[in-house]
Amino acid sequence: MKLSRYEQETVVNYNAGEQTATLYTRDKAVMRKLDTLVANFPDTYKLTGQDEVSKTYSFPKSYVSYRKPRAVSTEQRERARQMMVKRNKAKTD
Repeated sequence: MKLSRYEQETVVNYNAGEQTATLYTRDKAVMRKLDTLVANFPDTYKLTGQDEVSKTYSFPKSYVSYRKPRAVSTEQRERARQMMVKRNKAKTD
């Protein structure tokens, strides 16, 4: 079944009373990432349900992360640019 981009949702649900979070997704990319985690860490990540278009996973809610945006200085950006130029030049040689 083909889903629109809007329908390819992911919902993370947890509460203060439980130690696990539940993740419901209809996004194939998220499913691939979580399936890999389930395969590599079966004691931590669990596939708890699925149907033809979605999957539901559970894992410790401490694994849900909030991050501040990364601040990149002008100097860091220039160093990264120079490294990419150097790598690309090495590939073509």
